[in-house]
Amino acid sequence: MAKFFIVALTVMLVLQAYVSWHVWRLLPFSFPVKLIILLIMFGALACMVFQFKSDNLPLSMATTMYEVGNSWLIIMFYLFMTFLVLDIGRLFHLVPAAWIKDNAITSIVLTGLMLVTFIGGNIHYHNKQRQEIQLTTDKPLEHPMKIVMLSDMHAGFHNRRSEIGRWVDLINAEHADLILVAGDLIDGNVRPLKAQGTVEELRRFNAPVVACLGNHEYITGIDKALALLDDAGIRVLRDDTVSIGNLIIVGRDDRSNRGRKSVEELMKTVSRDKYIVLLDHQPYKLEEAEQNGVDLQLSGHTHRGQVCPLNWVTRKIYECDYGQWKRGKTDYYVSSGIGIWGGKFRIGTDSEYAVITIKN
Repeated sequence: MAKFFIVALTVMLVLQAYVSWHVWRLLPFSFPVKLIILLIMFGALACMVFQFKSDNLPLSMATTMYEVGNSWLIIMFYLFMTFLVLDIGRLFHLVPAAWIKDNAITSIVLTGLMLVTFIGGNIHYHNKQRQEIQLTTDKPLEHPMKIVMLSDMHAGFHNRRSEIGRWVDLINAEHADLILVAGDLIDGNVRPLKAQGTVEELRRFNAPVVACLGNHEYITGIDKALALLDDAGIRVLRDDTVSIGNLIIVGRDDRSNRGRKSVEELMKTVSRDKYIVLLDHQPYKLEEAEQNGVDLQLSGHTHRGQVCPLNWVTRKIYECDYGQWKRGKTDYYVSSGIGIWGGKFRIGTDSEYAVITIKN
């Protein structure tokens, strides 16, 4: 973990230095004004780095550090891409050097583009998409089963109680038979959930809630996460199964636990006569569900990259990084998540929940 943190910090410092240098050259301001702007930028980076040490700070200050630091990470990434394109254009004599040095017009255009991109991305994030999925099976069902599937709620400093409450209202309006959560319900710290009373909102779901763990529950601290989810009335399956009507829900522990059971081990005691739903947060090795007779696998984790062009990256990493998929007789749905980690921006991707009906 320490090695990962050092590498991540190094990358962030390199990006910050590259963006800061270009901002300094581009803005047509005096030295003191440029210095103030750069100090603000480095202050935002400091919020990103030191947010993990904010537990002893007032909740409002810790929340501000999270919002500012994680939002800046995405904004900095977009500024990096923009300046990189301009530098490549200048290298091939497509962009005049005067465009990126002490240029008021370029500064205004770039500022306008960033404002439109991120204000639009924030508005789009709050607009939750409803994905409707119809599945059929030859296995016996007492009646068609309506399931709401969620993933990646990331409740915490940024997705606060009022926001979670709005999502609960959306889900309750579906009057589902069952609610399944494919991991990362908690963002990384139980402190804001306890302080805001978010658990009270989670208790309002009007159908049984079953969840598997995600990597962010492990980041939170597994004991703290499990205690909070239990208090919220959410049934967590860690390499375990539960029968609900004619469905068997198999919940696989997150791959953060290297000792978790394989799909083959989990399925040894599961009757193939019933419709089997596998919850597995991270959609790796999808062939395992197919090979072991799973009818439907539900996953999340990818966020579909969260912002473009990172969705191109997730598309290369995963066999299916988003949406419906099929392998043999096994159906899959990988959600981009109803919530989000970090800055509240959706650019080229959606925040969503899936309404799945299974019938004969």
